[in-house]
Amino acid sequence: MTTPFPFTAVVGQDDLRLALLLNAVSPAVGGVLVRGEKGTAKSTAVRALSGLLPEVAAVPGCRFSCDPGAPDPGCPDGPHEPGAGTARPARMVELPVGASEDRLVGALDIERALAEGVKAFEPGLLADAHRGILYVDEVNLLHDHLVDLLLDAAAMGASYVEREGVSVRHAARFLLVGTMNPEEGELRPQLLDRFGLTVEVAASREPDQRVEVVRRRLAYDADPDGFAARWAHEETAVRARIVTARELLPQVRLGDPALRQIAATCAAFEVDGMRADIVMARTATALAAWAGRTEVLAEDVRQAALLALPHRRRRNPFDAPGLDEDKLDETLREFGDQGQSDDDPDPDGPGGGGGQPPAEGPQGGDDAGSAAPEAGDGGEPQPAGAGAGEQSAVRAAEPFRTKVLSVPGIGTGAAGRRSRARTEHGRTTGARRPRGALTKLHLAATVQAAAPHQRARGRRGPGLVVRRDDLRQANRLGRESNLVLFVVDASGSMAARQRMGAVKGAVLSLLLDAYQRRDKVGLVTFRGSAGEVVLPPTSSVDAAAARLGSLPTGGRTPLAAGLLRAHEVLRVERLRDPARRALVVVVTDGRATGGPEPVAAAGRAARLFAAEGVASVVVDCESGPVRLGLAGQLAGELGGTAVTLDELRADSIAGLVKDVQRRVA
Repeated sequence: MTTPFPFTAVVGQDDLRLALLLNAVSPAVGGVLVRGEKGTAKSTAVRALSGLLPEVAAVPGCRFSCDPGAPDPGCPDGPHEPGAGTARPARMVELPVGASEDRLVGALDIERALAEGVKAFEPGLLADAHRGILYVDEVNLLHDHLVDLLLDAAAMGASYVEREGVSVRHAARFLLVGTMNPEEGELRPQLLDRFGLTVEVAASREPDQRVEVVRRRLAYDADPDGFAARWAHEETAVRARIVTARELLPQVRLGDPALRQIAATCAAFEVDGMRADIVMARTATALAAWAGRTEVLAEDVRQAALLALPHRRRRNPFDAPGLDEDKLDETLREFGDQGQSDDDPDPDGPGGGGGQPPAEGPQGGDDAGSAAPEAGDGGEPQPAGAGAGEQSAVRAAEPFRTKVLSVPGIGTGAAGRRSRARTEHGRTTGARRPRGALTKLHLAATVQAAAPHQRARGRRGPGLVVRRDDLRQANRLGRESNLVLFVVDASGSMAARQRMGAVKGAVLSLLLDAYQRRDKVGLVTFRGSAGEVVLPPTSSVDAAAARLGSLPTGGRTPLAAGLLRAHEVLRVERLRDPARRALVVVVTDGRATGGPEPVAAAGRAARLFAAEGVASVVVDCESGPVRLGLAGQLAGELGGTAVTLDELRADSIAGLVKDVQRRVA
């Protein structure tokens, strides 16, 4: 097993290291969500943290790591008598993105439970992580129901498994750390709020610091054991500091002035609910203990706000994370104790880096965390070499709630909220023999299958004799997510500023709907002489909104080229993710003026989608008193349906879903 990279050898990333250490001091803070681009030492820092945690004593033979001094009275392996235990290192357990619910929470042996009445329980990752670290890389790609289970267990300190009247509960207290790349999609605001702290990380733009990162990484790769030995002193010092801070934590006093600052700060930034106040209080207390103090100061409250509030102010996927530090300082001054000042912070306190020698140059992320411009900011300079009629990007109109567009039929794709599908969660519609491991038992069908054979099996008592071939898997009907591919006309016929603003507003509204329904999105545009993939299929709808906001217009209308490019995107995506069905949304007035025989070519391209049964909707952007109805003709060629911009609104297109299904079927 390779020696992990030392935590204290990580260059920069002070906020990341501080947030992890605060949770090591006080797991009640609620875990850390680390957001940032790839290659910024997110996973390296998290994996290195386990080496700093003090050893834990566990009851010998207990699969749930019970504390021998205070064993869990409800432990499935218990009861345990208090006594001496076996010391072992704190574990770090990784939850893979593709994990099943049974792998996370554990699984009951349903066959033995029915036939023998015993709780034969196989622990999951939550049990393995008890009293250690549970690390979820790419947490934004984890299925929502798994994230819900994970965060519920972290909040309650226990995991519950309920299956057909048989229940198991065990302790599950762990330091929860999730990492994610926002370019691959966002977590829902409700889930963001469940993480105690969040940290934005980015690679440093300072050459000296980047040189030091490379130097240390090469040294580690060449000799992991030797490199770790050179940092052993710093690792030991931080480990001892964590132990000292844990012992000091119960003595830390959170006075009324600090509490007033916390409450005023949360109110000033209009965060929802009371979880932010509680997390800030716990974080400020941990900061004081980490600095070796027994009194919470204003500087602790300030640092706690910077770690606990930014992600709680994000209410939709197009909001930029972050906190106005001038407003924060003003609030703290207004409600702070006059005897405290954060002009002279403790150099050995929270910013001290946990014993790491300070790196030269500014810390990573100081200039890389600025938010991307909101969709439709406008003002983009005109591209070089723009032809006649070229226009810069225009601001999108205000988004609105749209009607649900869904793919007809029943799919088997990833769980979501758009189209009907066979899923692990949803309404039970029938039963079948299980293929592979049984996950969702259909109890009535199982009993019905076993009942006729009881006499032949020699049943003598009240118990039901159940065999493997009696078991029945429940068929469940729920909702799946889809690939929503936008094909947007950016030609000169759409270039009128008021009109293009309305078009962008409609697409932005559909992107919001895709975010809420957990879809992947892609964006293809066509103008001039070609179609262009502006955004390949991704889960990051805010990335799509940013590309939409900077989209210029002008030139001819190569409708066929845009459709053919979209068809190619679907072909490639079908190879990558064959279970995910697509919904193509073409936003155009239906004109075709680019390329040879533009109208006939557009018709041929559209019929490719119809021949493959791809669900499609044409958003008709034609305006004015005289309308040619070209978008409706295009919808007919696609085998889809056409709606106007006005009809797209939720309060004005009754029956659209039925129309889509009828036209595509």
